[in-house]
Amino acid sequence: MLSLLAAAPVAEAVAHGPVNPWVALAYLVSGVFFILALRGLSSPATSRTGNRFGMIGMLIAVVTTLVTHDIANIVEILIAIAVGGVIGLVIARRIAMTAMPELVAAFHSLVGLAAVLVGWAAYLNPSAFGLLVGGNIGAVSKVEMGLGIAIGAITFSGSVIAFAKLSGRMSGSPILLPARHIINLGTLTAIIVLIGLFALTGHTETLPLIIALTVLAFLIGFLLIIPIGGADMPVVVSMLNSYSGWAAAAMGFTLGNSAMIITGALVGSSGAILSYIMCRAMNRSFLSVIAGGFGAEDGGAAGGEPREQRPYKQGSAADAAFMLEQAEKVIIIPGYGMAVAQAQHALREMTDILEEKGVEVKFAIHPVAGRMPGHMNVLLAEASVDYDKVFELEDINSEFAQADVAFIIGANDVVNPAAKTDKSSPIYGMPVFDVDKAKQVFFIKRSMGGVGYAGVDNDVFYMDQTMMLLSDAKKMVEEIVKALD
Repeated sequence: MLSLLAAAPVAEAVAHGPVNPWVALAYLVSGVFFILALRGLSSPATSRTGNRFGMIGMLIAVVTTLVTHDIANIVEILIAIAVGGVIGLVIARRIAMTAMPELVAAFHSLVGLAAVLVGWAAYLNPSAFGLLVGGNIGAVSKVEMGLGIAIGAITFSGSVIAFAKLSGRMSGSPILLPARHIINLGTLTAIIVLIGLFALTGHTETLPLIIALTVLAFLIGFLLIIPIGGADMPVVVSMLNSYSGWAAAAMGFTLGNSAMIITGALVGSSGAILSYIMCRAMNRSFLSVIAGGFGAEDGGAAGGEPREQRPYKQGSAADAAFMLEQAEKVIIIPGYGMAVAQAQHALREMTDILEEKGVEVKFAIHPVAGRMPGHMNVLLAEASVDYDKVFELEDINSEFAQADVAFIIGANDVVNPAAKTDKSSPIYGMPVFDVDKAKQVFFIKRSMGGVGYAGVDNDVFYMDQTMMLLSDAKKMVEEIVKALD
């Protein structure tokens, strides 16, 4: 398989004819802009510039394709681009930052569907794509086409399920089918076999094969995502991002388009690296995430209720404000609850007031906080929180022992000490913040009736130095701000 893919550029050059050097240069320039875009997106401080580089790169690639190809109806193409651009602009302006994870998943599904449609278009009209070799589609082109369709279909159906889970249209709890591992392995094996048969069979006899390949790929995308719980969603989002890139790269080989190959490889590899980082942050393997999410075991407390009623201390906004004013160092740990309540702006206002009173305030961000990679960073950036106040787990965890207050707002699993002490816990081994070492802990959550996505109770609720602030996160922070004034 690898040797076939390695030979693909040569085969495609023959099939598509010689490549105009100016076209190759334009695609290379667009690829450079995509690389600069990824480089810019690696930091909140340069993310806007990175986005602009990506837009410029895509503009160059699209214009080059339109200018250098024989377009049947350029007016229809331009109308389609305009309609898509308007839809994208409206969605981007209207979407709430809290809904960004499901928006990303929805966009991934469109990339996957596009790969499937392009693959089928190339199959149904191979002469228009320059794929015919001796009256049939070449074996190499069939491998590329089959991979593109399969990965695209998996990306589409998997992203649809991820969107449904993230948006609340489907339960975020793992849905476990009997013998799911055997079913998934058998389906993936069948897809690989079908791609091989598709590549080796004459064109007139391949229609049933490509139909079966597409159907099974759609099915396995669905089966892979439904058993994954909400706590693993950051990994799922980055994984689907990687899949969409590889689908685009495979279609790039089919079309002989170097810009698609470069862009797809960049997206695919960066998504894979990000998935690895997310898994390492949870001290889990990628295969364990695919096999099923947190809370998937029958013995877990996935029902959403604490296992036992234990005494805890409840405080008010006035109590929290008084202690925050007396503190010298405060570390804030935001989580998905902050996103749901849209409390980031009130939190920034509280931070400004505390700093005016001489309190040092820092933000601690766990790699898997929220529902997509960097979710908390995006929300804090939206609220204009200074980048130099935001720290990742490994950079700030040692400072909790010197902190007067650990201020937890909407986080749960990422501060749960069971990850360090309870070997039976589904989150055991996951690196968490050492909030139990802080002198005082404020924990904002709606009620004591629920637990995190991992479905396990949190001992932090019941520590002597913990004060539970039971309320909507935004409302509680706003009340603390009033009390500070």
